[in-house]
Order: sequence, then C-alpha cells, then structure tokens
Amino acid sequence: MNQFSLGYLAAGLGVGLALLGAGYGIGKVGAAAMEGTARQPSATGDIRTSMIIAAALIEGVCLFAEVVCIILATKA
Repeated sequence: MNQFSLGYLAAGLGVGLALLGAGYGIGKVGAAAMEGTARQPSATGDIRTSMIIAAALIEGVCLFAEVVCIILATKA
C-alpha cells in the first residue's frame, strides 16, 4: 500500500464516522422532539423550530467534516 491509498482510506473512514455521528444526533433530536410534542401538544411549533435549528447545526458540522476529509484525500 502506498501513501495515496492510506490517505483515501482515512478520508473514507472520516466521512463515514461523520455521517454516522450526524445520523445518530439528528435521530436523537427527532426522538426528543416527538416525545416533547407528545407531552405538550400546545408547544408543537416551538419544539419544531428548535428541532430544525438543532438538525441544521448538526448537518453543518457534518458537511464541514466531509469537506475536510475531501481536502485531505486530495492532498494525500
């Protein structure tokens, strides 16, 4: 194995871990929002807004991680 293949492997593993973490985080946010809506139906709008903001922040971090991994793969 040469240096290039190890760089690609590291980038692939990094993107995979970032996607798994983002999926887990968004799943937890969604589950908590559904539970909160079930407990307090009158607060559905506020809960939904907070959930969408949190999910967008998680996706932003995941996208940043993917870009970093792609840059590292092209520089390796």
